[in-house]
Amino acid sequence: MRIRLATMASLACVAALTLGACTALQPEQTGQRLIGSDQSTVRSTFGEPTDTFRFPNGTSRWLYSGQPLGHTVYAADFDATGKLVSYRQMLTEAEIYQAQVGAWTKQDVLERFGMPREPTQYYPLMKREAWTYRMYQAGYQTAHFSCYFDENGVLQQTMIIVDPLGGDRRGRSR
Repeated sequence: MRIRLATMASLACVAALTLGACTALQPEQTGQRLIGSDQSTVRSTFGEPTDTFRFPNGTSRWLYSGQPLGHTVYAADFDATGKLVSYRQMLTEAEIYQAQVGAWTKQDVLERFGMPREPTQYYPLMKREAWTYRMYQAGYQTAHFSCYFDENGVLQQTMIIVDPLGGDRRGRSR
């Protein structure tokens, strides 16, 4: 009987570790499986978000940033009742290309990609402040995504620059 209980306890520990590893290794797939869950379930699965936003319509967004050394920012979007409706990686070309130059402000970028974890830069000749995020371009090549704001905090330019020193997901360094 003791051996059976010890075996069952060991199997439970292995299952918990495996689930934790899956959450860490496949966060987007894990988040997709949680759609319809409440905020406490998302928090217990992914931990405390790095950025949180509450919108006027009652919905909210939690961001989980892997910046500055990682290449991800995941968004957990909740409806007005606190149920998860979407979980996705935000630092993709599809998400970045939705940025509206001349219309988006710093707040819009914050709500989409979170607080930049890289030091912000200021270019006095251009009168532009730059925020930078690390990402993977085309799914594997390390790159930097930058947002340039004018003196009024309005987005004036975006840019993706491949990082020639960053290597890639295929394991080769460049």
